[in-house]
Amino acid sequence: MSKLTTLDSDSQLRAQLPVQTLDLGNDLTQTLQEIVRDWTRQGTLDRLWARDAQVWTGGDEANWLDWLNAVARGREALPALSELGADLRRGGFTAALLIGMGGSSLGPEVLAKTLGAESGMLPLYIIDSTDPAQIASCEAALDIERTLFIVASKSGSTLEPDILLQYFLAKAKAALGPAAGRQFIAITDPGSKLEAFARNNSFRHIATGVPGIGGRYSVLSNFGLVPAVVMGINIEHLLTSADLMVRNCSAVTPPAQNLGVILGAVMGAAARAGRDKLTLLASPALLPFGAWVEQLVAESTGKHGLGIVPVDAEGIGMPAVYGSDRLFIDLRLEDDSDQARDQAIAALANAGNPMVTISIAAREQLAQEFFHWEMATAVAGAVLGIHPFDQPDVEAAKIQTKSLMAAYERDQILPQSPAVLVDGNLALFGAVVGNGASLESTLTKLFGQIRQGDYFVLLAYMEMNDPHMALLQSMRTLVRDKYKVATCLGFGPRFLHSTGQLYKGGPNSGVFLQITCDDDMDLPIPGRSYSFGTVKAAQALGDFQVLAERGRRALRVHVKGELETGLSVLHRTFIAALSRVDLTL
Repeated sequence: MSKLTTLDSDSQLRAQLPVQTLDLGNDLTQTLQEIVRDWTRQGTLDRLWARDAQVWTGGDEANWLDWLNAVARGREALPALSELGADLRRGGFTAALLIGMGGSSLGPEVLAKTLGAESGMLPLYIIDSTDPAQIASCEAALDIERTLFIVASKSGSTLEPDILLQYFLAKAKAALGPAAGRQFIAITDPGSKLEAFARNNSFRHIATGVPGIGGRYSVLSNFGLVPAVVMGINIEHLLTSADLMVRNCSAVTPPAQNLGVILGAVMGAAARAGRDKLTLLASPALLPFGAWVEQLVAESTGKHGLGIVPVDAEGIGMPAVYGSDRLFIDLRLEDDSDQARDQAIAALANAGNPMVTISIAAREQLAQEFFHWEMATAVAGAVLGIHPFDQPDVEAAKIQTKSLMAAYERDQILPQSPAVLVDGNLALFGAVVGNGASLESTLTKLFGQIRQGDYFVLLAYMEMNDPHMALLQSMRTLVRDKYKVATCLGFGPRFLHSTGQLYKGGPNSGVFLQITCDDDMDLPIPGRSYSFGTVKAAQALGDFQVLAERGRRALRVHVKGELETGLSVLHRTFIAALSRVDLTL
């Protein structure tokens, strides 16, 4: 076991660096030491900070490294951010809604769920879905006349933020008339379509992004800082804390003491050794951080048949339910300890599973963890020999969706193949469905394709709410416990901007069950000939088609009629099918 720690810093902010402890076993420890020696001998860390693309693939990586100095830029912008906060306090708002996808929404979501709004400032709601029920639920929680809308999109042309902006702007105009633009803030890169739209519609504020910072690395830029200001979070304290991690991860700190280099080297070494299922175990108060890590790791490393599979919010099981392909990361908050949780994690380590423990003293240190993981992911990309800043396969599903939407606008129907099988109110699609089969036998066939070292994914195109989450969590746990494979859960279209890159471009070790549904209600999109329900359906179809084209083992189950009834049937049949499968692992 090796332990990395640093001296306490500003005690008032509790801004000490985290304690990072490694318990890896002999083989992985030896590989880690070799990587650290190589980085030290070859000056790789100096080259990374000098923006040498040869650290990775020699491509355009140097164009995407402005996240390295995002904290310094943020400190320079403190006066402007302070002025924005003062303006919002005078605005009479009662809540804020952030409209965004992927990196534009996941970072702010972590801040909203872990730190929350300060007294007298605005609670932050987030909408990153085209599901009509989810949009309606979000709208119902807001007083449109007193809501501040934040539209976040780097490119300014991403489909979901674009149509959600049109929807909520129309609502604001109906309530407020021509002055509705004063309820809106845009966060976007300079020269984007959204920037022009914001100016033309007299938005209250336009915050510019940095073109050299990719979306998933953008949380310490305006894409995270502006929502933090809206919530009244002390930005100066946040950036001061983050700066400690920046300094630790800089070229001044040798690789052997560099928290980001060590974590990234462990991630890369573990993946090379077959432990490519990075399983995040977070304290209850830090659980929202996992969704941000999930995107960062999956989208950065999952390409060209390689990748690290991040496993978020799976729950902690007994050692016997895990295979030999796991690397566990225990992110813990010191004052959020739980004896049962600690005992379960200790059991995993005692069983010989490699474990990294990252202990932080206060939630505000998540600002440090953002940079810590950004550096670690960049280092892991270098260890694996991949470009960690592009996302070549994300576009595939977007292109397919665009084609389907064009066909809908022409014919007023989405083109799709008929169901291979209809069992009650459940329709089944995909090559895994056999002629004359039932839902149970088809699920049995899908489960029969799971092999050692695979991972199983539920892709749910429905409202992300507690009842749906609980049922789907139960299903993934059943698979994990029977097959000893990693399991993931994604709600569409949200995951398309996150893990979608890995699922399509990473190793062909995923087994996918996509669940779609009829919408009980739908919402029109102002100025468009299609609805949100149509967009969601096209995104699901495009997603499934690309999975099939990539040779992924995938089944689609569509719930016709009442969703809760169909999900209950699916859940019962899921259990029955698992009981029939003969284990071949």
